[in-house]
Amino acid sequence: MPRFISPMVLALIGVILFGDGAYIHAKAWLAQVLLEHAFDRSVATGEVVKPWSWADTWPVARIEVRRIGASAIVLEGISGQALAFGPGHIRQTADAGERGVAVYAAHRDTHFRFLRNVAIGDVIDVTRSAGEHFRYRADSSAVVRFDASGIDPAARDAELVLATCWPFDAVTSGPERYVLHATLMAAYE
Repeated sequence: MPRFISPMVLALIGVILFGDGAYIHAKAWLAQVLLEHAFDRSVATGEVVKPWSWADTWPVARIEVRRIGASAIVLEGISGQALAFGPGHIRQTADAGERGVAVYAAHRDTHFRFLRNVAIGDVIDVTRSAGEHFRYRADSSAVVRFDASGIDPAARDAELVLATCWPFDAVTSGPERYVLHATLMAAYE
């Protein structure tokens, strides 16, 4: 009897772990659907639309890098809950298209995984939830310490920074951040 218990216990543990992993991916997929829907409704109505009733955040922008087929809905704030579902807009920074630096941050292994493929010169389109469209060009990148980003909050131009942890393939967190800087090219329809 004990010989059969070990394989059965291992099989049960495997099924539980598989189910847990499938649940996380299903939840992430559903969240993206709800975020897209809330963002589209915000653009259509001009009102803040939360993706689900108990959310402590809401969509404020969509980032797209068409050359690599990347797109992400940006949420207001960088709380743990917000960053679990998408990039967050750091509240103390400008909004996309405004004078100053708009800073969006996300996890390197999920929503900003695509940053490893963005090249200097790439076009980054940002659509705000009120429907305004802005086009940026990636002009520099750097690896910096989390407490020495080099971001100038008093910038006179409209700039965009996408920030995530570094290195991209690390398993644990560390003090370094990857910062991609872009400058506004134009607002467009």
